[in-house]
Amino acid sequence: MPHTEPTLEPPRASPRLYGLVPCAGVGERAGTVGPKQYEALAGSTVVGHTLAALHRVTRLHRVLVVLSPGDAIFESRVPQFDGWVARTGGATRADSVAAGLHGLTERGAQPTDWVLVHDAARCLIRPEWVDALIDACIDDDVGGLLALPVADTLKREHAGRVAATVDRAQMWQAQTPQMFRLGLLRDALEKATQRGSTVTDEASAIEAMRLAPRLVRGDAGNFKLTWPQDFALAAQQLVARDALTPRR
Repeated sequence: MPHTEPTLEPPRASPRLYGLVPCAGVGERAGTVGPKQYEALAGSTVVGHTLAALHRVTRLHRVLVVLSPGDAIFESRVPQFDGWVARTGGATRADSVAAGLHGLTERGAQPTDWVLVHDAARCLIRPEWVDALIDACIDDDVGGLLALPVADTLKREHAGRVAATVDRAQMWQAQTPQMFRLGLLRDALEKATQRGSTVTDEASAIEAMRLAPRLVRGDAGNFKLTWPQDFALAAQQLVARDALTPRR
């Protein structure tokens, strides 16, 4: 792919909101032939549906997708995408997010701007859920994430058997987007790397700085496509949504 220099944003005073979609993974548990984000799904691809939903969030100034350096198929699988692309993804999610923050900074984003990091494989995200997160966090000192209270009984496993029942009171299941200031998130990820910590989501890096992200109630429909059966369920929901969408 030819290298193009990032287009710088003009100077301005008020903070902006950016979407950041790490899209450099493979998704080995999904059972797809190639990277799961490019799996065909209900007339598009998994990541195509994700980006189309984020495009409808009017308060997002731009969306940056972080791809693996060798990705040669994104443009052909998501031809309608008109946001930013950076082929700087790393071996882990945290590496790709950190690279994405650097890419946003190269394009003129400021440390005080908000970044909403969203999983490429959460293709059922709705604009109104993202708007609810923005409304809850835009004036927050830390930021926050979509999440759901855990409803099921939790079991801790050992050697394939139940080792203990875990109290589910005050337990929440993290979703995305996760919304934090660019500078704060960049610093949190850098410190996590220096400590050698495993970062599975952005909120955990923020928590390691002794800050408490806000929990914003999400929706069970915002699930991450992980297992082979998830694709059929997602396709059914997308088709059902399309049938309910008024035609112009």
